Amino acid sequence: MAPEPLAQVLRQLPKFDDPNLLSASIPFADAGIYRLDEDRALVQSVDFFTPVVDDPFLFGRIAAANALSDIYAVGGVPLTALNLVGFPTCSLEMSVLVDILRGGAETIKEAGAVIVGGHTVEDGEPKYGLAVTGMVDPRRMATTVGCRPGDLLILTKPLGTGILATALKGEILTEAEIEEAIRGMASLNREASQIMMETGVSACTDITGFGFLGHSLEMAEASGVCLAIEGKALPAYPRVLEMAAMGLVPEGSYRNRDYYLPRVINGTNLPAETIDLLADPQTSGGLLMAVSPDKIGELRRKLKNANCGDYCVGRVEKGPAGRLRIE
Repeated sequence: MAPEPLAQVLRQLPKFDDPNLLSASIPFADAGIYRLDEDRALVQSVDFFTPVVDDPFLFGRIAAANALSDIYAVGGVPLTALNLVGFPTCSLEMSVLVDILRGGAETIKEAGAVIVGGHTVEDGEPKYGLAVTGMVDPRRMATTVGCRPGDLLILTKPLGTGILATALKGEILTEAEIEEAIRGMASLNREASQIMMETGVSACTDITGFGFLGHSLEMAEASGVCLAIEGKALPAYPRVLEMAAMGLVPEGSYRNRDYYLPRVINGTNLPAETIDLLADPQTSGGLLMAVSPDKIGELRRKLKNANCGDYCVGRVEKGPAGRLRIE
């Protein structure tokens, strides 16, 4: 759902007054966080969507990696998962569903978690995702709050999966031609999460449907800071800019730019390719971390050794609060 309608809906819902619901006091929390005791908190998240690739097995892997991402964004460890399935049994062979679920199961197993059940409904088009539960230490978890002026910003995956998925659906590109992006979407944020918890970061979020633009702005607002982003440092998967120049931009990108771009200080003066990257809705995107300069070397070294991305895309400034400035 687009950011503004969703925000309007959420504003009308009742609030739960429970001191153990830690995520209630975290602006734009990536997951639901419920404290069990001083050392343990449950972390819960759910996500599902229609296919972004043609191969059902790969779709299952990507959907599972995407659902796990919010657990990793707070530094949690996934434990269990429930499958969520919408499937058109009248138009697709059941073998397709088997492959989707097999892909999801392999990714959940790779994460060290277990699938404990799920729910299916008849639907006009396939949809798949998972509800995931994990654990985190409430005293050490990473959140959207905590960016400090002088921190540097590290992104762990390139951008552009929405644009490439649009090109794939339009039969402009094949899965073989976007292999690197598919591999990125199917890869877990587990190692990056473990490394950030070992190193210690000021704040973290993952980049998903609201794009780099939306999720970085949410972190800036939650932390009461301004994020200065180096436009030329934003990493893109191969052929993303080429496809964007052809107009193969997903609908979600236009919603993101309409809602978020007015909060970018110099948003009206940005090159088209920068806006395309910023607003592109990501599937199973990377983690965006704010880290102090004295820890940046250790963090990037460990990320590189683990074959994770370590793209330095900007820094944190004092203000104006809740804004982005693209350089």
